[in-house]
Amino acid sequence: MTPHTRTAFITGASSGIGASFARRFARDGYNLILHGRREVLLKGLCEDLARTCGVKTEYLLGELSNPDDIRRLEERIRTIPDLSVLVNNAGSATINHFSEEEIDGQEAMIRVHTIAPIRCTHAALPGMMARHEGTIINVASTAGFMVSPGSAVYCAVKGFLISFSESLHLEVKTSGVRVQALCPGFTRSDFHERLGYRVGKEFFRGFFSPDFVVAESLRDVAKGKVVSIPGWRYKASVAIRRLLPGRVMYWLVEVYGARQRATKRKFHTPG
Repeated sequence: MTPHTRTAFITGASSGIGASFARRFARDGYNLILHGRREVLLKGLCEDLARTCGVKTEYLLGELSNPDDIRRLEERIRTIPDLSVLVNNAGSATINHFSEEEIDGQEAMIRVHTIAPIRCTHAALPGMMARHEGTIINVASTAGFMVSPGSAVYCAVKGFLISFSESLHLEVKTSGVRVQALCPGFTRSDFHERLGYRVGKEFFRGFFSPDFVVAESLRDVAKGKVVSIPGWRYKASVAIRRLLPGRVMYWLVEVYGARQRATKRKFHTPG
């Protein structure tokens, strides 16, 4: 299969990690089908990559908390004869305690992070397995290994993606299909701005770039690593988390949470 007969399908590709995956795969000669909610950004990205990389591009709009929009993506995935890569990257978050959030919004977050990736993956697998070739990257988070007040559902759904990816890897590893749970830490994007934070150089201090996260992900795919954690400090934090007794871990979370609340008050604009 030549480079220009491979297609990458990426959800949440309007910006951040999703857009970085799109640019990387376009440079590598993949045709692209990009999903997102912001047409201006998606259209511009598709036009730019088609012009600069000479690949075919297409975009689909959809709200992945909406079952009908998820089904439209599934149907499109099933029709791609040369689908080589599926990146389930679309995501959302909230920043208040669970009891303070609207329950419909929490349920929508569960659909975006769990139902949509499951259904898209299920649509992609038959073709990939028949061709004995394919890569599925589920963008989780280091939050999936942690607990955090204010992120109860977010941590839970990211943990789900990690477990799902590891189990799926064991199911399909002899078929030629590779599965990865990508677990980045803090990464620069407009994600935090859309949550209401005033972002800038000070806010993003210590954050990774999306391009670094994508490069680490694909390097780990090539190595056969199922769980990819970019950056040594996040690898260390996850390793420590697994070793700590619950009581100690809860205390550390509370101490760290106090610092995060101070940051929220400093940078967040209510409403």
